[in-house]
Amino acid sequence: MSIGDPLIREKLEQVPNILDELGLDAWLLFSRESATVHDPSFDLVVGTNVTWHSAFLLTKSGHRVAIVGSLDKANVEAHGHYPEIVTYVGGVTEDLRKVLGRLDPKRIAVNFSVNDPAADGLTHGQFLALTAIVDGTPYAKRLETSERLVAALRGRKTAAERQLIGEACEVTVRIFEAVTPRLRAGLTERQFAALIVEEMNRIPGLTPAWEPDQCPAVFTGPDSAGAHAGPTDRPIEPGHIVNVDFGVRRNGYCSDLQRTWYVMKPGETKAPDAVQKGFDTILKSIRDAAAAIRPGKTGAAIDDVARAVVTSAGYPEYPHGTGHQIGRVAHDGGGGLLPRWERYGNTPLLPAPRAATFAGLDQVVFKHQGFNPTGSFKDNGMTGGATQARALGMKRVACVSTGNTSASMAAYASAGGLEPLIFIPHGNISYGKLAQALEYGAKTFQVEANFD
Repeated sequence: MSIGDPLIREKLEQVPNILDELGLDAWLLFSRESATVHDPSFDLVVGTNVTWHSAFLLTKSGHRVAIVGSLDKANVEAHGHYPEIVTYVGGVTEDLRKVLGRLDPKRIAVNFSVNDPAADGLTHGQFLALTAIVDGTPYAKRLETSERLVAALRGRKTAAERQLIGEACEVTVRIFEAVTPRLRAGLTERQFAALIVEEMNRIPGLTPAWEPDQCPAVFTGPDSAGAHAGPTDRPIEPGHIVNVDFGVRRNGYCSDLQRTWYVMKPGETKAPDAVQKGFDTILKSIRDAAAAIRPGKTGAAIDDVARAVVTSAGYPEYPHGTGHQIGRVAHDGGGGLLPRWERYGNTPLLPAPRAATFAGLDQVVFKHQGFNPTGSFKDNGMTGGATQARALGMKRVACVSTGNTSASMAAYASAGGLEPLIFIPHGNISYGKLAQALEYGAKTFQVEANFD
């Protein structure tokens, strides 16, 4: 009896059509010790890990072949996703060459990418191993990036995926509703965040949708750290606007929602007119943008609608895009509803026909932020920040981060001839998260302090 995930079966069924649309003949996933060095695409179309060198070949004609070590066979077979399993003892080369020769794909997508981390699961070492295996065969010149394939597969959510995303969003709304009566002046951002986590922990099967030190992000009053920073010891005061960015992962799928509250001053019975106007403006911008989605519209055009509502009400433009996709991760697949700004880099607009069908539209297009040079939307601001630092004659730039922010800062600082410096709390830091920043030449300083 198969123990395979039905969601993986659904994604596998999507692959042949996407390959055909893109003019590709096959998709080859190649890995070893995948639990240690994990290819994100394994979660979509393999569903388990392997120890020895393994190749998973999917073709536009519907063939699914796994070439695995003999001791990996039972596990792959138990999941039931690959009807043909070829095993080896001494090495994968001969059997992989035979399968390629039999199927003879002319264009083979493999998981390397300079733009999209979701399509970059093949390490450099494994890429060298794969190219050595096919060296001297016609297939050595037929390998190409899987960027567009992976973007399409992650962006086209099945009905079951949409249901799971909806359930994650619904439970997040329930958590927001549960903590609303407990919000009061005197709590710190960190204390209110703890109440949200407490409610999350009451519900079995929930985990934060992103790094726990920033999920939830809570920011209160003027001059707060903003949505992509962790909560601090800043107190919530009467007259403050409190915003929370929070999401959960449930059954493998994520939510990513924000909520805003106004903390009334003594004697107030409602929010001041200025606060209410701001809230109403944002609500109108969201509703107008949703209503504006039509066949042939781009993500940038929808962002234009939302942005125009805000600016026409007398406010400056908000310094970010209007929206992004969610799925297996908080920023998942496809792209976003984003403005035509240089800061968003050369990220493509990708059609999402399944999303359009679900929405009853002829076309929906998203901007893919994973195609930024470091694979993060943080590049959008960091390229401008590094440029400004260079223009001001700075020699160094610095940040406090262990993730996307530090990697992006290091990349653009190095490209601009600046020295990147990263400050992190002493101890309990994952150097795997810092690896990208270190690769760009950043100097890292451990400080006897926390992120605040």
